[in-house]
Amino acid sequence: MARELLDTRPVAVESPQPPRRPWLVPLLVVVLLAQMAVAMVTTAVQQTPTIDEPVYVGTAAVHLHEHSLRLNPEHPPLGKLVVGAGAALADPRYDASFEGDQGQVGRHLLYESGNDPWRLMLYARLPVIVLTLLFGLVVFAFARELAGPAAGLTALALYCFSPDLIAHGSLATLDVPAAGFLLTSVWLLWRARLRPRLYLPLAGAALGAALATKMSALPAVPVLMGLAAASVWWGASGLGRRVALRRAAVGAAVVALVAVAVVWATYLVVDPRLRWAPEQGVPVVHGLRGLAVELLPFPEAYRDGMRIQFGFEDQPWQGFLFGRLYTGSLWYYLPAALLVKTPLGMLVLWIAGAVAVLWVRRLRPAAPYLLVPTAVLLAAAMQGSRDFGTRYAVFVPMFLAVAAGCVLVVGSGRVRVRAVAVTAALVVFVAVSSLRTFPYYLPYSNEAFGGPAKTHLRLHDAAVDWGQDLGRLADRLRERYEGERIWLVYKGSGVPSSYGIEATDPRTVPAREVHGLLVVSDTSVAKATGHLADLIDSSRPIDTVGHSITIYRR
Repeated sequence: MARELLDTRPVAVESPQPPRRPWLVPLLVVVLLAQMAVAMVTTAVQQTPTIDEPVYVGTAAVHLHEHSLRLNPEHPPLGKLVVGAGAALADPRYDASFEGDQGQVGRHLLYESGNDPWRLMLYARLPVIVLTLLFGLVVFAFARELAGPAAGLTALALYCFSPDLIAHGSLATLDVPAAGFLLTSVWLLWRARLRPRLYLPLAGAALGAALATKMSALPAVPVLMGLAAASVWWGASGLGRRVALRRAAVGAAVVALVAVAVVWATYLVVDPRLRWAPEQGVPVVHGLRGLAVELLPFPEAYRDGMRIQFGFEDQPWQGFLFGRLYTGSLWYYLPAALLVKTPLGMLVLWIAGAVAVLWVRRLRPAAPYLLVPTAVLLAAAMQGSRDFGTRYAVFVPMFLAVAAGCVLVVGSGRVRVRAVAVTAALVVFVAVSSLRTFPYYLPYSNEAFGGPAKTHLRLHDAAVDWGQDLGRLADRLRERYEGERIWLVYKGSGVPSSYGIEATDPRTVPAREVHGLLVVSDTSVAKATGHLADLIDSSRPIDTVGHSITIYRR
């Protein structure tokens, strides 16, 4: 029974006759990726910096110009080097004499150094867009190897129409790169069943890239090492138990050693001398967490970054779910947020795909590769203290898109024809739902929860309002409300005056003085208390911008 579950022989895909149109599949792949590219580039062009982006862009500039690790140690350098490579193409002016924290450095680079923030942010986002498209090819290749070209196209369609992947794949942030590198590592481990000497080092490099991008990839390490051992074990099982065990252990060690080497190489690229003098306080971490940090075989800057992350986890963050504002975290927040922000057809296909991978005998060998990493990473993310949206679970639409493609091999005859027809209908439903939200992908929610216009009633922060619509707000005020007094409560890293918005914070004056337009980011609306809540309650909503900012008349 165990051998059957872990059988690693290539999945046999029924192919009654060779395809009559060999160009059709590549054409559809190009069309799907082109659609996604247009959606992401349009989003990148129209959105102002989200809360985290200036930090990453500013830190990338420090990495490249000063070869210093001093800023943003809570995230390893690789993702910021990717962002910085794009930003460098814009040839921005860099002021090495400026001193400030990581947020101030980013805002200074964007708004106070003579650079065009629109152009600089677009260039910084382009490498992430390219990576997101390349990860789409991984999804297609993985699903095709499991269940054939039609499965590959189904998986790619779900990937390319995922509002979460479009939203976060078009930003100069780290979530999609880290998740994509993990998926790539798992795919390479699947291929390592047949050619371990080629694919195990590559899988280790992809795992190292994930670890060198975000520390949230660490829970996947034991899972991927186990998958590496399993891939080698069944390739060597005919050589005897001892030989197979020895080779499996060596295979897992190769993946781990290459991953560690990639992390070290990333830090050495930034600073070959690995100088490390943190500018922010590094908390002391005790107990098992402290021991785990000490045992990490990474540079001291990485380990201090982990300590800072644990410090963040110990803080009392505010969350918002289904109209409830709370302090702390809810263990079920991420599943609930995914339920809101995933197209309904995609949810159905995810479940059906997971069942198919477990139910269909010839697909079962792939179950540990697709479902176990997803479950472990999601369980780890659910333990986090920051309920800020589905970006912490952006790996889910990647892995489960591959599983969903496997639905097409269920049954035979009429059963399979019906499965294909239902799958096609659900994919079309997903595509329509995704296209309807264009170009407002960040605040997307599915039809069961009222669409993007209603998302702010259920979620906040990066799920709805991450500061992305400051430019659109400037256009709206100029087009419809020219000359009116503006009172603004904006949640984001952008500088309103840089976009032509002259406004006053209404929280700094008595309520009787606030007359005109009251403009409030929807996250601030969700968290409003005291003076701001009174101002909102005594005002009348008259307009919305990008489903993330509400304009009131007072």
